[in-house]
Formats: sequence, structure tokens, C-alpha cells
Amino acid sequence: MKFEVNRDVFSDAVSFVVKLLPQRPTLPILSGVVLEANEGQLSLSTFDYEVSSRTSVEANVETPGAVLVQGRLLAEIANRLPVAPVEVSQDERGVTITCGRASFSLPVMPIEEFPALPMIEGTSGVVSGADFSEAIGQVVVAASREDVAPVITGVHLTLSPTTLGLVATDRYRVAVREIEWQSNFNEGDQALVPSRTLGEVGKSFAHADEVVITLVTEGDRQLIAFTAEGRTVTSLLIKGNFPAVSRLFPKETPHFAVMQGSEVVDAVRRMQLVLEREQALRFSFTAEGLKLDAVGAEKAAGSEELGVNLVGDDMVVSLKPQFLLEGVGAIHNPFVRIAFTATDNPNKPGPVLLSGQTSLDEPAANDTFRYLLQPNLLMR
Repeated sequence: MKFEVNRDVFSDAVSFVVKLLPQRPTLPILSGVVLEANEGQLSLSTFDYEVSSRTSVEANVETPGAVLVQGRLLAEIANRLPVAPVEVSQDERGVTITCGRASFSLPVMPIEEFPALPMIEGTSGVVSGADFSEAIGQVVVAASREDVAPVITGVHLTLSPTTLGLVATDRYRVAVREIEWQSNFNEGDQALVPSRTLGEVGKSFAHADEVVITLVTEGDRQLIAFTAEGRTVTSLLIKGNFPAVSRLFPKETPHFAVMQGSEVVDAVRRMQLVLEREQALRFSFTAEGLKLDAVGAEKAAGSEELGVNLVGDDMVVSLKPQFLLEGVGAIHNPFVRIAFTATDNPNKPGPVLLSGQTSLDEPAANDTFRYLLQPNLLMR
């Protein structure tokens, strides 16, 4: 095998395919990248039986062939090569990468032991890359990071003919978003995708005009594939029943407060300075405004007041500041609406519902993002 390829194109392609390589692969070969050169094309791929990535770029191929090399080392080398054409060749000793005056030799792994990539065939839909990336970024923050309950470490996709829904939860909050798309899915089709994989898909395909999403069935295995601009990521779906969190959202929220999002973020970050990691921040909403109270360790304390437009009675809730910041940060409108929900216990506030507004008085048109956050018990 011998080929020459543009340095920036090569580095970008390698970076893409290694992003989802496992940190601790079950087999050494699963940490590898397959480089396959043939007829003016260089194909790069990775696969660990759960997640695969693949892409192709133009290359001047002198001798066709395929080789398997260590992925992360290849990525580190590719990212630091000088600005010059990259020449890659293979001989009995391994692979040699030459770029300008820099040269590297890499050992090869047995490519015949590498698993075959999944075939991309099945029901599919097409969505705007920018819309899909935005939606992923909004909901993925709410997915659980604890492996104790794998089912909530994923993002639940509902795949209907005209709309694509995304839902994530970690038991303390729920984030939902819905976007329009075109598909041949049926009502009720769904997929539970690992949040880490979906997050990387959102970053990688943010600038794509269209992303094709395909459900693939291989025997008793079900995969989902994301394809855009010559790049594909596949992921094994998480098995299990996602909790029915949609029923937690209230049908009406007549009691709410509206404030400027940037002011809330700045004030909460200041109050965080005196709080311990798991402590909550107290929010007191009145007709006069919003008061934030933070009580930390060793008598450290802070308070701040903000302007707010309150509809309904006064309300006091205590919220984890980081959870609130992540919810407000996912709202891509200048104003934030915090709606209050009732519970059977008057001494225990219900969840608060965050959504976006274009002004103090106008809800954001066609904004389907909602973020439901469970408050802590009031601090005594």
C-alpha cells in the first residue's frame, strides 16, 4: 500500500473516526483504524462491535491496499504533522508516514481479525444537520452519566413520519426537543442511543446540510446509523424501556416568571462561589423581583436581586445551580420563562419548567425545547 493525501484532509478524517474509539477496548485490535487505499480514494474506519465510524477522502493511490494501525497514536501524529503532503506506505516492517521532514513508523495489527463494518440498510429519515445538532446539544446535558441505570444514559428518539423527538433524563431533570424531518418511519418507532455517541454525532455533523438517520437490524442486534457528507457513524442501541417522562410535563403553566437569561446565568455563577458542590441555591420570586440566596460552609453566604416579570403568587424554590445553568444554557433565546407546577404537598414545590421567550411578554415562536427540573426541598 502506498498513497499521498492532503495533510489537513488526512488529519480531519483521522480525527473524525477516532473520536468514538473506546478508552479501554476489550481487544487491542478494536483500538485500531483501518486505512484502505483504492482507486483514488482513502477510506478510514473504526469499529468496536458497538460503535463504528467511517469516512472517505481523495488520495493519490500508487499501490492499493489496507492496513490496521493504532488509532489514537495515528490521530496524535496526524494532528502535528507539518504543512506538506502526507505520504503513507507499507512494507514488511509496518507503516511509514512521511510529511515534509517528519517521518514516523507504526506497527500494524492483524487486519484479518478486525470485525466487518455494519451494512447500512433499513428505514430512514432526513433532517437538517444544523437543527439536529442544536437539538442534540440541548437535550444531551440531561442524560445520566451513571452506569447503574444504563437505560437513562441514552437519549430516547421518537421517529415519526414528520417529526423527530429527543428526550433525555437523569431522574432529576428532563430535557425534550422536537424537530421536523422527512422519513418513512411509522408512528411509534423509537431508538435509545448512547448519549456520548449522539453528542459526538451532533458535533461532527453540525455543518451538514442533511443528516440521514437509518435504523438497521442485524439478527437480534439493532443499530442506528447517522450519515452526512461522506461520513457515517453507527451505534448499537441501548436495550430496555425508557421511563415515561413525557407525562411529567404539565399541560398548562399559568404561574410563571420571565427574566433575562444572561442575567440569571451571571448571578447564579456568582452565588456558586460560596456553595459546596451539592448545595442548592434558593430562589425567591416576588412582584418586586427575584432574590437569590446562597448559604455555604463556614458561614460563607451571598445574595443578589434581579428584575423579573412574575405572573401569579410569590414562590420560593431551591434548585441545584449547575442543573439550572445547563437548562438556561440550552435555551437559545434572550429571555427564560420559569413556570411553577403544583404538588399535593403545599410545603414541597413541584418541578419547574424552563422554556425560551423572545421578550418579557412574548414566548418564542416554534420553540419546542423544554427543560423540567426537580427542585430541592426548601433550605431550613
